[in-house]
Amino acid sequence: MGEHTDYNEGFVLPFALAQGVTATATPRDDRLLVLRSKQVPAETVTVDQGSLAPGSVTGWAAYPAGVAWALGAAGLAVRGAFVDVDSNLPVGAGVSSSAALECAVALALCSLSGISVPRTALAALAKRAENEFVGAPTGIIDQSAALLCQEGHAMLLDCQTLETTQVPLRPAAAGVSILVIDTRVAHALVSGEYAARRAECEAAALALGVPSLGPLARTDPDAVLAERLADPVLRRRARHVVTDSARAMAIAEALKDTGDGPSGDETWRAVGALLTEGHVSLRDDFEVSWPEADVTVEAAIAAGGYGAKMIGGGFGGSVLALVPADREGEVRAVLTETYLSRGWLSPEFLDAIPSPPGRRIS
Repeated sequence: MGEHTDYNEGFVLPFALAQGVTATATPRDDRLLVLRSKQVPAETVTVDQGSLAPGSVTGWAAYPAGVAWALGAAGLAVRGAFVDVDSNLPVGAGVSSSAALECAVALALCSLSGISVPRTALAALAKRAENEFVGAPTGIIDQSAALLCQEGHAMLLDCQTLETTQVPLRPAAAGVSILVIDTRVAHALVSGEYAARRAECEAAALALGVPSLGPLARTDPDAVLAERLADPVLRRRARHVVTDSARAMAIAEALKDTGDGPSGDETWRAVGALLTEGHVSLRDDFEVSWPEADVTVEAAIAAGGYGAKMIGGGFGGSVLALVPADREGEVRAVLTETYLSRGWLSPEFLDAIPSPPGRRIS
């Protein structure tokens, strides 16, 4: 929970997936970075760290190159390296593949170079790489999830203070599954629509006389709900940010009741209802959903799911659905049939298991 609330300094509630990106760094005796990806085997990108600047590298290699640039800009000496990356995350599916790449490379380069950076600061550097080097105006939710989440937990993050609270999230113990459904409609965060939404949020905050919208969820939610914003578009944008921040806090509070073991069906139904409310807000107030996502949410709930919502920046990507484990097979079958009946590509499914953060594996 918390789509588009992070750059508004609101609350978000992510968890880390088991799927991810692996970065293998091998030292060189110069300042060059030789970047290779198993997903793009025909392309090797070699960059000189001394000449890195925003916009100087494009495509997938901009993300690892941007990380080296951000580390260097922070005064950290990164040694030259061969960097080989591999991934089992779908690209453009709204599951933070770019942030996973950034954070994996950041951890590998820091380890290779003998650099010690607190993970909160490293998340901020990875975000800077994406914002300033790649040119995507994203917030900090994805990098924070990749570096700070814990296994078996979701993480409530206050994006104003960067304070984190780990919240139990063990659905399997309660007979519940979390599915990520890739709608097969790719999105791109460097597109103009994402930047436009951010600009609208900044305009709404200015009109309300506050530095950012997110903290209103805690201090003055009626500022938006009481329609103090005259512009109806800005009012809808602000309403989403405030209510989605509130939903992140509400889900975190509900999950605290689950503890280490099973909890009542009513808790998961309540969480599912909040997920669905979040989707409606993204669809109607923030206007970033897309037809496949809307159909997926409706079909998953009709097939017995507790609730569902689009995830990611929008305009393509994936849907997250909370379903009883004994209905998971039916939900998958119904969604596949629904897609094929509309002439769409079959959806792809990821089992979303709350997992550990990025870490050194060898």
